[in-house]
Amino acid sequence: MLLTTRMLEDRLSEYGNPRNRIGRMVDAGELIQVRRGLYETDRTVAGCGLAPSIYGPSYLSFEYAMARHGLIPEAVHVFTSATCAKRKSRSYENAYGRYDYQDVPVSVFSLCVELVREPGYPYWIATPEKSLCDKLYKLPPVANKVEFETLLLDDLRIGEDSLGSLDLNAVAMLARRYRCRNVMRLASYLRGMRR
Repeated sequence: MLLTTRMLEDRLSEYGNPRNRIGRMVDAGELIQVRRGLYETDRTVAGCGLAPSIYGPSYLSFEYAMARHGLIPEAVHVFTSATCAKRKSRSYENAYGRYDYQDVPVSVFSLCVELVREPGYPYWIATPEKSLCDKLYKLPPVANKVEFETLLLDDLRIGEDSLGSLDLNAVAMLARRYRCRNVMRLASYLRGMRR
């Protein structure tokens, strides 16, 4: 169960110094500090479910979501999330893992995300199309189609089969909202693959 410092102070009000008691509970392993002012009581909770509580509003995206959807072959050990209107990246590390947060445009923030309900806490995750668009949005623009193909196939290591399975209509809709050269190139590249 996630608990804030305030909630714990209320529960521990019979102690002379509830904050010292919280510190002792962390030292004893009864509480796990997730970030400053936020604690978890369950060591077995999935780290992905904590991501939106650590820094939000946010949804899992970028490399983490790309790996979960099978777009990239590598295992990703960082919970990468998208935020909006924060204007700077953030990183947190705790017993559950590393959490990285980066901004995406407000105009696309709520589009193409899915609610996942697994044991633990529900969380939002980008669809395959959205996670790739988020990643491309954060990369420097490429100059031409050849460089873009190298970026997708060699640098990001996305398989052609995975690219072919993406929803072209979703990517085209997202491209109009991002107004980003790399995302526009993705829509164009996918149209070319299907001709």
